[in-house]
Amino acid sequence: MNGYLIALALYSVLLVAVGLVVSRLVRKGSDFFVAGRSLGPGLIFSTFLAANIGAGSTVGATGLAYHIGASAWWWVGSAGIGCFILATTVGPRIWTLAKEHNFYTVGDFLEKRYGQAVRGVVALLLWFGTLAILAGQLIAISWILNAVAGVSKPIGCLLGGAITVIYFSAGGLRSAVWVNVVQLCVKMSGFMVAAPVALATVGGFDAIRDELASNAAHGYFNYGGIGLAGVMGYLLLLAPSFIVSPGLLQKLYGAKDKSAVMWGIGLNALAMVGFAFLPVILGMVAATRFSGLDNAELALPMVMTQVLPFWLGTWALAAIFSAELSAADAVLFMLSTSLAKDLYQSFLRPGAGDQELLRVGRFAAVAAGTTGVLLAIGLPSIISALSIFYGLVSVALFVPLITGLYSVRPGSGTALAAILISVCATLFVQLYTTGKGIMGIAPIVIGMVISAAVMALGAGWEAVRSKVPEH
Repeated sequence: MNGYLIALALYSVLLVAVGLVVSRLVRKGSDFFVAGRSLGPGLIFSTFLAANIGAGSTVGATGLAYHIGASAWWWVGSAGIGCFILATTVGPRIWTLAKEHNFYTVGDFLEKRYGQAVRGVVALLLWFGTLAILAGQLIAISWILNAVAGVSKPIGCLLGGAITVIYFSAGGLRSAVWVNVVQLCVKMSGFMVAAPVALATVGGFDAIRDELASNAAHGYFNYGGIGLAGVMGYLLLLAPSFIVSPGLLQKLYGAKDKSAVMWGIGLNALAMVGFAFLPVILGMVAATRFSGLDNAELALPMVMTQVLPFWLGTWALAAIFSAELSAADAVLFMLSTSLAKDLYQSFLRPGAGDQELLRVGRFAAVAAGTTGVLLAIGLPSIISALSIFYGLVSVALFVPLITGLYSVRPGSGTALAAILISVCATLFVQLYTTGKGIMGIAPIVIGMVISAAVMALGAGWEAVRSKVPEH
């Protein structure tokens, strides 16, 4: 049997075992949804970084670097910038509210601030978008298994989904946090060793520059090679979604205090900014050794299996595998909590008790995992899958959530109008211009501007009405 496959199978068994052991500590809904609000800065750092270094940050970013070179840094770097803003502004503020009002989900906050209708609409929109990001992680797992053992994409997606669902559905956030600690140790050590060894194997940066000299004119070795518009496109796509991502916000609800939020997420942001250089190096190594790949997202698995020695390749593959699984469990966390709290309890069973929510949360994780597998089989690539999610989060949630945190206006009607109008406008521009935008302005930017304009007009109208005397 393939040695790489044996190693990944044994590693999967270890992760599932850790998840099942920790799940024995889960007795009530708060354990499953917010880990008893007991997480210190170290565990917040671990679970955030484990979630954020996923398919897009590894397989996807390396595939980008294979094509565009150093500019691929902005894919992970932009996410790190968003996390830094989260750590210093939104994070501590929303944690305080979550502690005071016993929030489990972002939907809890939205309902308290804007009402039940806004909560329901956002939950439905994000459910569809979040399934896309789950699919992205499972696609990455399938590429790994395909590279090491020729496993087909559907089977690879099914295996990845099964492993993640088993350990997460057993214990929710409490299980995921401790599994994430194991995954983080493997993934960070694996990438930090693999990148310099792979670079040395091809003769260093000088050899890469000589081999890819024809690409230099296109800015391949320039971190701004994609131009200002390209850099801003990544920043606007990624940074806002990492500030208001429901999965990340719900993880920080598990922190024991504001200091844990600031230090844990802040250190995660610094680690992401540093990590962003590693897939760039690996993508350039792949471009040097494997020119003309039809599927650039196979670049990273091929470097691990065909450039590195077996022992290090195995370690590095486990690191990639960890990255995709940890990001997938973060998505399952978002989906299961949203379905249980934002949809089931809010609209179907308002009187649902703690144990009932726990059962529904576990069922939701299984259902979401199954749907994610089916979607992964149909979507063509990781980046296409992740872009669906990041764009939807930024357009639908960023402006209403930030406004709701820092202002008492506008109210429910305006927020609902801003969400629906901006999402529809973004989809229209995306389809009408085939993603090119209008006059160089990306669809996501147009959507966010429209959302902000609707919110501002609504707030102004409400302020005027409040000053008009009643007769």
